[in-house]
Amino acid sequence: MSGATVYRERVLHEIDALPEEYLPFVLQLVQTFRESIALKEAAASFKQGWHEAQTGHIAPLKDLWDGIDAD
Repeated sequence: MSGATVYRERVLHEIDALPEEYLPFVLQLVQTFRESIALKEAAASFKQGWHEAQTGHIAPLKDLWDGIDAD
């Protein structure tokens, strides 16, 4: 059995052990996690950025740091 299969079975076992009323929260958690780690292909990302730059959808570099705590 591959490592991925073992993890899949363990995750599914844990989900099966949860009360049904918690499943919507688990679903939301898994979807949010998956979306946060999914990266666009480099070409698609560049194409979007190039389009934004050409159409004036830009922000000054200094503004990109607003709200970021560098401590």
